[in-house]
Amino acid sequence: MKERQQEILVIGSFMMDLVVRTPRVPEEGETIIGISFNRFPGGKGANQAVAASRLGGKVAMAGKLGEDGFGDIFLSVLGEEGIDAAHVLRDGQAATGIGSITLDEAGSNRIVVVPGANMHYTVEELREIEAVIAQSGIVMLQLEMDLAVICEAVNLAHKHNVPVLLNPAPAQKLPDELLAKVTYLTPNETEAKILSGIEVTDAATAAEAAQALRAKGVKNVVITLGDKGALVAGEEGTEHVPGFAVQAVDTVAAGDAFNGAMALAVVRGESLAKAARFANAVGALAVTRPGAIPSLPTRSEVDKFLSGRD
Repeated sequence: MKERQQEILVIGSFMMDLVVRTPRVPEEGETIIGISFNRFPGGKGANQAVAASRLGGKVAMAGKLGEDGFGDIFLSVLGEEGIDAAHVLRDGQAATGIGSITLDEAGSNRIVVVPGANMHYTVEELREIEAVIAQSGIVMLQLEMDLAVICEAVNLAHKHNVPVLLNPAPAQKLPDELLAKVTYLTPNETEAKILSGIEVTDAATAAEAAQALRAKGVKNVVITLGDKGALVAGEEGTEHVPGFAVQAVDTVAAGDAFNGAMALAVVRGESLAKAARFANAVGALAVTRPGAIPSLPTRSEVDKFLSGRD
């Protein structure tokens, strides 16, 4: 077996989340008084990298930041979280990505992202880390970067027999030749519908969508169902893995928490169902706290949470 430089390589995005809390989401043309404003480091790539690292994973990240204050903050965060940032580049022209987030009192969110430097990470820059990809236990990807970069990352991982976990968010259609090389695909209900053509409303329709995606060549499909848990489908069969009932404060990064946990569990040899149960717990804990990266739990917190439910 070849030596692995890291368990998980995240090739993904950085977004500084600018979060406004409101009693409710305003109607078109309406101005309302907000409750609070906060700034949190986030972005699907960074969130997932931190999630996996806090759970005990050995994580590296590749992507691009602006030459600005937000970029400096992200590098500090990666260092504090023990994530290898040697392959994170800086862009002198494009700003670090931002996410504008509105949260209502129920914890539901509306998000607009401006990707900035994330979209300036090129295929050529990616190819320079082919050796890093080849020496990874699993490669994690999302869709907040140029799709050409995502496709090439999947191709390089496939070339070196490295598993790929693709979180297809934000939602968009993807080519079948890309899906056929994905080891773990982790859409939510909306993303599953876009990719499969099947509307997902419950575990039964999630199973239909998962089988449609497996027919496209995806090896394992994990459809997240919010507080209802997840539907897993792979060579071992199809199973609904229930979620955990918690009081949601902020749903931002819940999916990223789930994905970081899922990647770590499968790279350490857990079955798809056991990995999903662990990931459900991590996602549940994340929604009980505000912010993206600040909400992500440690392994000891997850173990304590699960100990009372076994």
